[in-house]
Amino acid sequence: MTAERWKQIQTEGGWVDLSNRAKWRMVGADRLRYLNGQVTNDIRRATSERAVYACVTDVKGRIFGDLYVRAAADAESLLLDAEAELRESLAARLERYMVADEVECLDETEEWRLVHGFGARGFAMLEKGVTAERYGAAGVDRWLSKDEVWTPAAEGKITADELEVWRVLQGVPKFPQELGGEVFPPEAGLETKAIDYAKGCYIGQEIISRMRTTGKMPRSLVRWAARDADSGIASGNTVYEVAGEQRALGVVTSVVGHPETGLLHGLAYLKQAAVPMHSELLVGAAMITIGIVH
Repeated sequence: MTAERWKQIQTEGGWVDLSNRAKWRMVGADRLRYLNGQVTNDIRRATSERAVYACVTDVKGRIFGDLYVRAAADAESLLLDAEAELRESLAARLERYMVADEVECLDETEEWRLVHGFGARGFAMLEKGVTAERYGAAGVDRWLSKDEVWTPAAEGKITADELEVWRVLQGVPKFPQELGGEVFPPEAGLETKAIDYAKGCYIGQEIISRMRTTGKMPRSLVRWAARDADSGIASGNTVYEVAGEQRALGVVTSVVGHPETGLLHGLAYLKQAAVPMHSELLVGAAMITIGIVH
């Protein structure tokens, strides 16, 4: 991405095609109560005009997946979407606790196209869409049936590669890079976006609430920027302290080149105790500067 293109996205925004995401329709009289007991946010606030972002956690409070939930236009069902890699596993997780509940989760991935826009250009093109903040900026979704005709302006499209640069520089975590494995939602900086501490019980709620009370987490997600060109930093690299014993403090999760400076930027998980103590760290022989994501 050129510096000029970066500035254009910053000032005008655009639209992205998210049709490859997994999509489900949840139906049944118990759908709202049941789903609210499975996710970290209060999806009772989801409407046909507003999507709610939430995490699905396991019994230990770790992230199993993340998703967006909105009410269907007919108010008789809920529409859910998540990363394509979660299509089978998240569906199985959402159905695991359905026993005597009147609820069903239907896979409608192939039935819908999903487009998201942000910035002035994105809102202009999707003015009748559903409010959803996906990439660190106010945005709007539009769900289109597979047979619906919609011809957007090609110049407003943001490519997948451009979107990844935007996401990382905005400090937005993504599955599986930042939200897979052993991660707790607060570690990823999702307290205000994906967690409602007053909504009531859900799977993993006790442990997540305890983190809020104690303020203690194993790790924190941080942004970082390489100090020099040709640093050679890659996802999976270990982050070390600069002085002393040069202990391992964390791991790099995402890496992109900054369109204006050409320097590598990215996201990394660091031990929580290391975050306020060190503003400069090492990845191999490369020096990086860190900052809090949220």
